[in-house]
Amino acid sequence: MSELIAVAYPDEFRAGEVRATFARLQHEYFADLDDLVVVTKGQDGKLKLHQSRNLAGAEAVWGGIWGGLIGMLFLMPVAGAAVGAASGALIGRHTDLGIDDKFVKQLSEKLTPGTSALFVLLRSFTADRVTPELAKFGGTILRTSLSVDAETKLQAALTEGAKVATPA
Repeated sequence: MSELIAVAYPDEFRAGEVRATFARLQHEYFADLDDLVVVTKGQDGKLKLHQSRNLAGAEAVWGGIWGGLIGMLFLMPVAGAAVGAASGALIGRHTDLGIDDKFVKQLSEKLTPGTSALFVLLRSFTADRVTPELAKFGGTILRTSLSVDAETKLQAALTEGAKVATPA
């Protein structure tokens, strides 16, 4: 079962830095990401969602391949590929796998201008490797699907990490 972790950060750039850390952790096989969304709330109060994957492009490629193959049956491979790519892109654009955008926007409305948040859906992760890496950036948990005990430990690590990151 996947675990959702949503963390708010005190500036617009920190969530992007954490995204880069998750990319490294995934490369090192300490985290298996299902989805990741970075949200920034500008000084003007507008939310921007930065998705980790573009389904429209991937679906367009598959649609083009299948459309071309089906088009060959009717001796129109180019037309089939074009129709397949267009329909694949349309399907990919309207398909929302992973973290629901409405949920992300609803929870992100609580952010103050000039801040950011990271929403990550993890298939699996090695907690004793991931938690110290996340703690380096500080942050405040907005929502998780972790157990109460695991959420408390994560928030304590984030709070302690924030103190170390910004010495008084």
